[in-house]
This record gives sequence, structure tokens and C-alpha cells, in this order.
Amino acid sequence: ATCSVDRFLILWKLKNQCKAYRFAGHAEAVTSVDFSPDGQVLASASQDHTVRLWIPCVHGESSVLKGHTASVRSVNFSHDGYSVVSASNDRSIKIWSVCYQRLLFTLFQHTRWVRCAKFSPDGRIIVSCGEDNSINIWDTRSKTCVNSFSDCEGYANFVAFNPSGTCIASAGSNHSVKLWDIRTNKLLQHFKVHRAGVNCISFHPSDNYLITASSDGTLKILDLLEERLIYTLHGHQGPVLCVAFSKSGENFASGGADAQALLWKTNFDTLDYKDVLRHNLRRTHIDEPPHLLDIYPRSPHLHDGKFESVEVNPSFDVPDTLTPDPIVIEIRASSTIST
Repeated sequence: ATCSVDRFLILWKLKNQCKAYRFAGHAEAVTSVDFSPDGQVLASASQDHTVRLWIPCVHGESSVLKGHTASVRSVNFSHDGYSVVSASNDRSIKIWSVCYQRLLFTLFQHTRWVRCAKFSPDGRIIVSCGEDNSINIWDTRSKTCVNSFSDCEGYANFVAFNPSGTCIASAGSNHSVKLWDIRTNKLLQHFKVHRAGVNCISFHPSDNYLITASSDGTLKILDLLEERLIYTLHGHQGPVLCVAFSKSGENFASGGADAQALLWKTNFDTLDYKDVLRHNLRRTHIDEPPHLLDIYPRSPHLHDGKFESVEVNPSFDVPDTLTPDPIVIEIRASSTIST
């Protein structure tokens, strides 16, 4: 699923004959989209101050969640799919019930626009970042801010939990990517590998890699265990705005200001993906997750570019990087989703 300033939400079917379903309903640019864990519902955020819940089918059923008083920047489902968190330029974070399609509660602490808010993998905490240069950790049960990280060098455009939920990564407007241990409140890693602001990040399911998208027009893949940049990917003409790994980690998708969505095949991990995921599940579900200080460096690590990385430009390997336009099926918003 992709969203755009063209006000549409597009659902792409990539198997067999490629098709695209264009959902219309928002009155302004759509800024964020997220699938529910079971894939049965889509949530979208928009500059029209609303959040929408969609049933991804040809009927175009959707419900509008109203409560924000300014543009909504991000939307994210909880692990059980029962709740959605949204972040807005009205400086608030709102948590919504998916089943009852109503506001549950609002979190206030940011003093400027909130750019992103995400649930932890277990749904017990929320991380948010804003243009007040702070990253806040919230307890969803007590509805209070329990911790805050401050970055004096700039603000974070995007935050994400690692798959085990023990640390967060932030994508900085100051060209940096930082990883924080939320249990010890320590900065674990500090990457400065981009030449412009970082707009989005995504963890590989194995927890060992991080991919970044930047306004310098590149995607970069970081090896977190070896603390180094391993790939620089060129493909977009202009800023890269978003990136996300698939659930299996075998593919990832990126979207840019060039109005293109690119689908990439992951090939930087020599291990079989099923073995990696099986090992990771065994590590995190049978035994206690290892302490991050046993894996990551014990002090903040500033990368100075001394490691060599591989630059990949698909135009060198693929004769036609622009695939033919798929069949587009127009879908207008219809009745409200039934509870």
C-alpha cells in the first residue's frame, strides 16, 4: 500500500498480473498508511486532519476518525490490531479504537509538531518524535510520558522499534541515524552516512540490519552487528521519503518525491531467511532477549566513513527500471465500516 500528496491511497497486487486499486476519500495529501497485523484493515493519515480506516476491497468501505485539529503526520496499528496511534501537527498523539471507531485517549507533551508515533511490538509503550527535538516514551496503561531523549543537533523525522522491542532508532533531520536502548536510556549507535536529512528507517526482521531513506536521493543498508554501512542504493530521482522491509525480509519497498514506488529484492544476507527468522524467534521467545550491550558497542559510535560500502544503481543492471503501468481500478469511499 502506498500514499501520496495526490490524495489517493493505492493498493498494489503484485502477483500474476499487476493491478492497482486507487482509493479516494481524503480531501488533502495522504501522509501515512499502515496495514493491520492481519492485513484486513488499512489505516491512513492525511493533511485534511483525519484518520481513515479502510477495508482493502473493491467496495471502498472506510470510516473517518475526526479529532485532530491540524495535519496528521503518521498512523500505526498496535500488535493486536485493536488500536491505532496517530501523530499530528496539533502537537498531540491520539489513540483510537479500531473496533468502535472512536477516540480512546490523547497524549500531550510535545511543544511543537509531532512527526511520528509508533507502538512497541508488545503494544505496551509508544515512542514519538517531534520538532521540539525530543523523542518521548509513553506508557499506554498509565497514559504518561515515562522517558524522554533529547537531541540538541536536530529533530527526528521518524522513529521505529527494533523487532524485539528493546531499542528504538531515529531518523534525524541532521543527516544522522541513532539507536537508543530504552532499558538503559543510552545511545548505542550513531551513524552519519547521509548527506541530507533522513526521512524513514526500517528494521530487517532478523534485527541485524537497518535500511534508511534520505533526501540525498539514496537508500543505505546498515549492518548493526558489524557497525558499518554495507550498501548504498540509487534508484530514485530526488528525495527518498519512505522505506519498509516486507515481513519476511526478502524484499523492501521505497517511495520517493519522483512519484515512484520501487520494489527491491534483498540479497545482502547470505543466510537463508527462514533460518534467520527461526533463529531470531528462538532467541527472543524461548530465552530472554539478550541485552543489547552484549551485541552492540558499549559506547556511542560515530561512523566516519572509513568502511567501504557497495553502491548499487539499478539502471546499470536492469534495462528498464520503469515497469509498465498496471491496470488501475478506481474505488470511491462508500459506506462506513461495519463493527
